[in-house]
Amino acid sequence: MKTLHVQVDAVTPVSTSGRWPLASLALPMLLSALGTSIANVGLPTLVQAFDASFQAVQWVVLAYLLAVTTLVVSAGRLGDTFGRRRLLLAGLGLFTVASALCGLAPTLGLLIAARALQGVGAAVMMALTLAFVGEMVPKAQTGRAMGLLATMSATGTALGPSLGGVLIAAEGWPALFYVNVPLGVLALGLAYRHLPADRRSGSVARGALDPLGSALLALTLAAYALTMTLGRGHFGGLNAALLLAALGGLAAFVRVEAKAAAPLIRPAMFRDAALCASLAASALVATVMMATLVVGPFHLARGLGLGAVEVGLVVSVGPLVVALAGVPAGRATDRFGARRITLVGLQVMALGAFTLAALPAGQGLPGYLVPLVLITAGYALFQTANNTALMAGADPARRGLLSGLLNLSRNLGLITGASMMGALFMAAAGGGDILAVDPGSVAMATRITFAVAGGLVLVALAWVGCGLRNPAD
Repeated sequence: MKTLHVQVDAVTPVSTSGRWPLASLALPMLLSALGTSIANVGLPTLVQAFDASFQAVQWVVLAYLLAVTTLVVSAGRLGDTFGRRRLLLAGLGLFTVASALCGLAPTLGLLIAARALQGVGAAVMMALTLAFVGEMVPKAQTGRAMGLLATMSATGTALGPSLGGVLIAAEGWPALFYVNVPLGVLALGLAYRHLPADRRSGSVARGALDPLGSALLALTLAAYALTMTLGRGHFGGLNAALLLAALGGLAAFVRVEAKAAAPLIRPAMFRDAALCASLAASALVATVMMATLVVGPFHLARGLGLGAVEVGLVVSVGPLVVALAGVPAGRATDRFGARRITLVGLQVMALGAFTLAALPAGQGLPGYLVPLVLITAGYALFQTANNTALMAGADPARRGLLSGLLNLSRNLGLITGASMMGALFMAAAGGGDILAVDPGSVAMATRITFAVAGGLVLVALAWVGCGLRNPAD
């Protein structure tokens, strides 16, 4: 049977002189990040509301995370195939409706199911927002647009816990999800009004899609995500079985893609050293960033003796720095080039991690805050420049797929960091009950963890330096 392929025509970049076109991209990025962070603060309340165990309630967070991780690459490919505008509108609509269903859920099971649907919508939003930058923004301003999106993502992450606490106190746990409904409607209206129309030629045939490859990738990623999240840092028999399933699924996926007429991911893509370096560095850097969110609170509470309010405020400094640095990082990228800013960002991150590892515990809160600012500011530089380098020169027909791969590498890094960096910290602290560990041991465990984090950043730096030896910019 003759196979027909869909050709998504390139769209001439539109003017960015007005704020609303970029707002139509920034708001979905804010919503997807807010959807991740706002639910965490409500877990204790949900335990009481549904008379459930913490292990059951944590699936409210895990369902969203799994949906995003497993579907973000497929969502990007579908956008390239069927049209990014119509798929992003569908994703925004699904996210908004699912948010309302979350708030209305009468049982924990239905809440978890609605959160999974919300994650599907978020996967579409995350995959396609970056892809639209190449269509809506002139190449010389790509860095600024990427910086704005990084700022909005960090703002959503930072805003979630504080906003969630206020909403729970005022209106109860359903407000955690209802808040997304008016924002989702606004985002949908802006996207419908300002996103460029899809222009396609040809028709869609079965050969234009890769359902088997998509299913295998989703199952493989789900197995890996569960390997890293179940057990809360303790690797048991179930984790080992899931890891073996993930490795088997990856092998099967590679074989299927090598034979598919229209593969989800062409294996030849990974012969591109710059692409591999960009994705690998993104995963490593996200692993390090998760250490600040997982290990940081224990260090602040047990090592420095801060109260819950103070810990929350200090932890929020990281996302706040990223939010403030995003737009300046974009301007620097446009002016000095993506490769240079990528390398500078990694160097600043390494400096921050090794500084935190070297400072004695007697430095107190300033000895933690200064390195934290360096790490997160370096991350803002890296993320903005790395995304710009990959997306600015991307084939217009592959922007959705590449955006999905970038988001996937980041999510896998966050998942891996939450498990492995947390386990490393616990092992360095002596294991057992963290509440029984003395402050000196906690401080030493923090230094060991961030020394390893600094090493991971150096690996990313070496990888990027080799992969981008002949920069296009």
